[in-house]
Amino acid sequence: MRVRLKGINRVSKRLADGSRVTYYYAWKGGPRLPGKPGDPEFVDAYNAAIAEKAKTPKGTLQSVLNAYQDSPKFTDLAERTRKDYAKHVRKIETEFGDFPLAALSDRRTRGEFLAWRDRMAANSRRQADYVFATFAAILAWAADRGMIVTNPCARPGKLYRSKRSDTIWTEADETSLLKIAPARIRLAYLLAVWTGQRQGDLLRLTWKAYDGTHIRLTQRKTGRRVVIPVSGTLKAALDEAAKTKSAVTILTTTKGTTWTSHGFSASWRKTLAKAKVTGLTFHDLRGTAVTRLALAGCSEPEIATFTGHSLRDVAAILDAHYMSRDARMAESALSKREAHEAGTKIPN
Repeated sequence: MRVRLKGINRVSKRLADGSRVTYYYAWKGGPRLPGKPGDPEFVDAYNAAIAEKAKTPKGTLQSVLNAYQDSPKFTDLAERTRKDYAKHVRKIETEFGDFPLAALSDRRTRGEFLAWRDRMAANSRRQADYVFATFAAILAWAADRGMIVTNPCARPGKLYRSKRSDTIWTEADETSLLKIAPARIRLAYLLAVWTGQRQGDLLRLTWKAYDGTHIRLTQRKTGRRVVIPVSGTLKAALDEAAKTKSAVTILTTTKGTTWTSHGFSASWRKTLAKAKVTGLTFHDLRGTAVTRLALAGCSEPEIATFTGHSLRDVAAILDAHYMSRDARMAESALSKREAHEAGTKIPN
């Protein structure tokens, strides 16, 4: 008789030799299980993992971490986000799983938590910020539900400061890439810089989403629906690619199959290296699209509608990261002022 085990997480991966292997975990973010479903060792390991999870002592941070991972707040996250959060939670569990909830209100606790973040920062400031932000979000969730009385991780500030003003694609960067990029990479670039969408959404974009004049998609990370008008360079590239389409997705490999995230990233990096474009990523094209729309005179609401950003995010991108670096904005402002004053100047 086969026993149905609840919550098993199955993950398939392709090995270096091209073969595929499937790994099983007791739950998403849980321990890996040996063997295959139905094997005695598999069932024993599953039962042991569930028992260990169930016997977590109350009154510790582990009980809060478990409750959070069982809540809709966590399970409703996008799959990629859940995986990232699960990695961060495991680090928190290892360091503070047995930390008593009663000690959270002690003023020394915040210092202990921040000292832990500082130790992580010795390896990576950005990663330390990510893990600590997850910690703070979980404690905020617990505080809202009365599980804890205070959140000692609230408003910690950031250790990592990204200089995004240095990571905008210039016309020279674009020319260098498009000069040597194969058609499949060229199309990916044009889609990104003319739509401002994330890599994952573009890799999943199907031909049904393009009707010849507009692209319609729902962003996986935010759930926002965007309708993007298409013309000019991008339309020409899409219409040309449609003549030889071989998959349901617009972006494909040399074999005509849908890209995996890792496969595309590898090909993208090789193309950038060949083009001698350094210090830039595919994600930087999203901010580049926002910048170019602003330089074209688009308002923040227009940009937000186009790219799917929130108004607050558009304002933050333009104000904090990009526009202060682009002299064309100042030139545009002066041109508009001169035109206005020329038209309103009172003659002598």
